[in-house]
Amino acid sequence: MQIRNFSIIAHIDHGKSTLADRMLELTQTVEARLMKEQVLDSMELERERGITIKMQPARMSYTHNGTPYILNLIDTPGHIDFSYEVSRALNAVEGVLLLVDSTQGVQAQTLTTLQMAKDQGLTIIPVLTKIDVPHARLDEVAEEIMALIDCAREDILAASGKTGEGVAELLDAICTRIPAPQVAANDTYRGLIFDFEYSNHRGIIVYQRVFDGSVKKGDALRFANSGKQFVALEVGILTPQEQPADGLSAGEIGYIVTGIKEPGVANVGDTLMPEKATADPLPGYQEAPPVVWASVFPESQDDFTLLRQALDRLRLSDSSLSYEEESSGVLGRGFRCGFLGMLHMEIVTERLRREFNLEIIITSPSISYEVTWPDGKVEHIYAASRFPDHGERVTIREPWILGQIIMPGEYMGNIMTLLYEHEGNVIDTEVFGDGRTLLAIEMPLRELMRGFFDKLKNASSGYASLSYEIAELRPASVTRLDILVAEELVPAFSRVVGIARAETDAKAITEKLYNTLPRQQFATKIQARLMGKMTATKRLSAMRKDVTAKLYGGDITRKRKLLENQKKGKQKMLARGTGNVHIPPDVFMKMIKDD
Repeated sequence: MQIRNFSIIAHIDHGKSTLADRMLELTQTVEARLMKEQVLDSMELERERGITIKMQPARMSYTHNGTPYILNLIDTPGHIDFSYEVSRALNAVEGVLLLVDSTQGVQAQTLTTLQMAKDQGLTIIPVLTKIDVPHARLDEVAEEIMALIDCAREDILAASGKTGEGVAELLDAICTRIPAPQVAANDTYRGLIFDFEYSNHRGIIVYQRVFDGSVKKGDALRFANSGKQFVALEVGILTPQEQPADGLSAGEIGYIVTGIKEPGVANVGDTLMPEKATADPLPGYQEAPPVVWASVFPESQDDFTLLRQALDRLRLSDSSLSYEEESSGVLGRGFRCGFLGMLHMEIVTERLRREFNLEIIITSPSISYEVTWPDGKVEHIYAASRFPDHGERVTIREPWILGQIIMPGEYMGNIMTLLYEHEGNVIDTEVFGDGRTLLAIEMPLRELMRGFFDKLKNASSGYASLSYEIAELRPASVTRLDILVAEELVPAFSRVVGIARAETDAKAITEKLYNTLPRQQFATKIQARLMGKMTATKRLSAMRKDVTAKLYGGDITRKRKLLENQKKGKQKMLARGTGNVHIPPDVFMKMIKDD
C-alpha cells in the first residue's frame, strides 16, 4: 500500500478540525453513528473553547485511481504556545495542508508554522477554506497565498469543512502531490515521539512515527533521552481509536503501550529504539523551556497532597509542565509551576479544577530574569519575592520577543499607541494587497504577559492576529513592587514591574486592594513600597460595632466612656499581635485577575 503522511497548518478557528471531520467521513474511517463535530478534539475543554490542545493522529484508507492509499493525518494545535510540539509533528510527516480562511486571509500564526514547514522541506498544498460563506474573498486571498509560497493559482485548492465541497479533490491531491516516505537505509528501529497520553491501566501510551526498521509487541525498547527501558505491551494504529496491529514498519504512524507509570520519562521529540541499539537518536530533540511562571496553592491546606497528585498525573500526559514545591506565610504550601505560555497556564489550571475538583489560588504570572550578582554568580529568578532589592549592584537581563502582527490598516494608530504603552518597537512593516498591514515588532516578554493579547483584540475590534518567538536576553529596566498590609509584607502580592510605569502600577494595585479587602476590627494601612520608599498609601477604616446601642438615655459621658473602652481594646489587640489581617482566598483571585 502507498503511505502518505501529512499534517494541517492553520491559524486558530480557520476550520482545521471541521475539515478533518469531513475527511474521516468521506474515507469512512469513523462510522456514521459515531460521528460528531470535532471528532479529533476529544478533550471537553477543546470542544468547549473550539481549539485544539492535544495532537491527535488518525489513519485513513482511501482509493485513488484504483490504487489503495493509507493517509496518516496528525491534527496539531494552532496556538503559538505549542510551537515546539507542532515542529515535532511536522518532522514526522512529508507534507502539509496550508489552510487559509477565505474570509480572513493569511494570519500571523499561519506564517510562523509555515516557516517551520519550509525549513523542514515539506511539500505544501495550499487550501482555501470556508468557501461556502457568502462574503468569502476567494481571489483576493488566493493572491496572498500565491505571494506567500510562490505558487500558481491552479495549485490552490478550495474546500468547505461545513458542506464537504472539495474534500474529495483534496484527498486526491494528498495522494498525488505529497511524496511517499523514503525507504529506510537502516534496519535498526528508530521512532520519533510526537505526542503521548496516559492511561490508568496501561501507563504511558506514546504516539510515534517509525523512521527506520520495524517494531512489534514484545520488543525490548528504550527512550534515547531518559534511558528508561520497557517492553512494548501493545503496538497499533489510530483510526482515531486505538486498534492493535501485528507491528509497525518504516513510514507508518501509530502507538506503543509502554506500561510506564512515572512522570518525566516520555518527552515530545525523543527517539524510541531497541534496548541494545547503538545507533544515534533522531535529531531535533530539545526540552521545551517554561516561558511563564505562576504559583498554585490549594484553597484549603488539607488538599495539598491532592494537588501534588494532580500535578503528577497531569505531567504524565504533558511533559512541558514543570513544578517545584514552595511555601508562603500567607497562602501556606503550594507549587511554583512553569508553563509554555498564558494559554498553557489557563488550560492546566482549568484541568486541575475540572478533572480533580480542586479549588486553587493562582498568583500573578511572571517570567524568569537573569541576575548577575557582584561576585559574578549568575542566577535565574522567577519569583518576585526573591528578586534583588532596589539599589543592589546587580545586572538584570530579561527575555524579549520578536513578533508579527497582521491587521487592517485603519487600526494602525490604535496599535501603535498600544505598542508604546507596552515598551514595544516596530522593526519593519509590509502592506498586503487587500490593505492589511504586517508589523514586525520587538517587545519585552513581561509586557506581553500584561494582557497584551486581549488589548490587541480590543484595539483592532478583533481583527488583528499575533505570533511571536522568544529572542535573546537584553538589559532590563525593572524593579520589585511590594505590597504591605497593616505594615506586614504580603509576598503573594509582590511583582516585578517596569520602572517606566512602576508608580502607576503601585497606585493601581493599592487602590484595587483597598476596594477588595474586607474591613478589619482596626484601621488597616495598605502601602506600596517601590525603590525603598512608600509610593502609595490607602487607609481602610475599621469595622465598628455600635457599643452604645444598649444605652437608652442619660449623660453623654456614659457613651464617651464606652467608646474610649472600645478604642483601648483595639489598641491592646494590636499590641498583643492579635491584630493580624486575614486575607480571604477570593481577594487573591480578584487581585490576580486583570481588569
